Amino acid sequence: ARRGFTASENRVWRICSMQKIFSLHARKKGRSRQAGPPVHDDLVRRDFTAAAPNTKWLTDITEHPTGEGKLYLCAVKDCYSNKIVGYSIASHMRASLAVSALRNAIALRDPHDVVVHSDRGAQFRSAAYQRLLRGHGLTGSMGRVGACGDNAAMESFFSLLQKNVLDTRRWRTREELRLAIVSWIETKYHRKRRQRALGKLTPVEFETIYTATSAA
Repeated sequence: ARRGFTASENRVWRICSMQKIFSLHARKKGRSRQAGPPVHDDLVRRDFTAAAPNTKWLTDITEHPTGEGKLYLCAVKDCYSNKIVGYSIASHMRASLAVSALRNAIALRDPHDVVVHSDRGAQFRSAAYQRLLRGHGLTGSMGRVGACGDNAAMESFFSLLQKNVLDTRRWRTREELRLAIVSWIETKYHRKRRQRALGKLTPVEFETIYTATSAA
């Protein structure tokens, strides 16, 4: 305000949150980790739309504490319908977490020529993950370091999960939280939550219409 910019506190907070800029007292102590070099170019370039299912996927990892320790979720999201087409939940953040999530999506969707976009995390740069991409004819894509907007659509899903599940209570066990996450994704997010971007349809309804139209 002193420099002549007019903006509400909520707007400033939202922009800072999107760019992962926090107050000094809010930053958690720990080792600083630097992302490694990209294995792939950024083929998405913040265009999170798709003309058909299984053409552009986003993936990322989130974590949440429980009474037994942290629980990690790696999810794969289809840009066409915003449906979570694969995911994996574990007590660790190793490369196998990302590999399992992508395997789950491949098994359920049988994709061909799909662009799979992620950040530069070690899990997505691992040899096992790259072999899985090549073995199924998938094309990797990676955003820039420290630019969460390069995967904003995936961050948007994690924000919804945070508000609707993770932050609603304290979780005693990892299994308790795992069941809550799976239940919310499968029963509420996919089948009950209507989205403006989908014409106020749910992800399942949106894909059903596409399948019927394509068949006709």
